[in-house]
Amino acid sequence: MRLSLGCLLGLELRRVGSGRRLTFGQAGEKALTAWMADHARVCWIQQDEPWTGESELIAKLDLPLNLDQNRHHAFHPYLSGLRASARARARNLPISS
Repeated sequence: MRLSLGCLLGLELRRVGSGRRLTFGQAGEKALTAWMADHARVCWIQQDEPWTGESELIAKLDLPLNLDQNRHHAFHPYLSGLRASARARARNLPISS
C-alpha cells in the first residue's frame, strides 16, 4: 500500500542500505506517513481463515489499489506500470544514505 500511495503522490523511490531495499527516503517516508494519517482509514474484522474472503471482496468491491487478484480492474495496468517505473528509476540512481 505504501509503495502504491507514494508512487501516486509522486514521491521519489530510492535504494537504501545495501541497495536492495527501496524506500521514499527519510523525508518522503515522513511525508507519506503524514498523508496517510490525514487521508487513509483502516478497519478489519477477525476471521479464522481470512484468505477465504479476500477473493470475494476483490470481486465485489472497487479496490483500485489492491493489485493482487485484481488484474481485471481498469486501474491495475496504470498502477502496476507506475510502480515498475519507480523501481526502475530507483535502480538507476545512486544508493541513498
